[in-house]
Amino acid sequence: MTTALIDLRPATPEDCDALADIHSTAWLGAYRGLLNGVELQRLVSRRTAPWWRAALARGVQIKLLQVADEPAGYATFGTCRIRDLSSEGEIYELYLKPEYQGLGFGRSLFSSVRTDLAARNLSGLAVQVLSDNDPACAFYKAMGGRFAAKSWYRSAGKRMGLSVYTWPPLT
Repeated sequence: MTTALIDLRPATPEDCDALADIHSTAWLGAYRGLLNGVELQRLVSRRTAPWWRAALARGVQIKLLQVADEPAGYATFGTCRIRDLSSEGEIYELYLKPEYQGLGFGRSLFSSVRTDLAARNLSGLAVQVLSDNDPACAFYKAMGGRFAAKSWYRSAGKRMGLSVYTWPPLT
């Protein structure tokens, strides 16, 4: 047990049930009404505890946010996958359970991951977010992200925009 309110640490195989729960809760909250309901349920149902264990075994970087010893959010991150950007680091996912949103915990998780990427000598940061996800776009803008590009995503036959935000290297 920790005496700190917030604990940010690398996820372990013991966290996989919690990661699956966070993913399910956060995705249903974030994407209900934006993605086709059947497609959303299919995407959520794939991310079971064994999926997360396999991701960790492949070396996926996952940071877990715990608030008062309760798993509350996670971020996955690593080398930037987006071509034609000067950013070397990327946050692939950053999700919090809805009850932890808007309280500053996302800022803490974002800042911690950004520091981890800089410590790995990955200069600059990029994030892709569904353009219609207004709360996520507002969050990344509030974190100082600069709109850098737009790409496209297809879900259940529907073409959806992805906004790319970037940050300069930490100094």
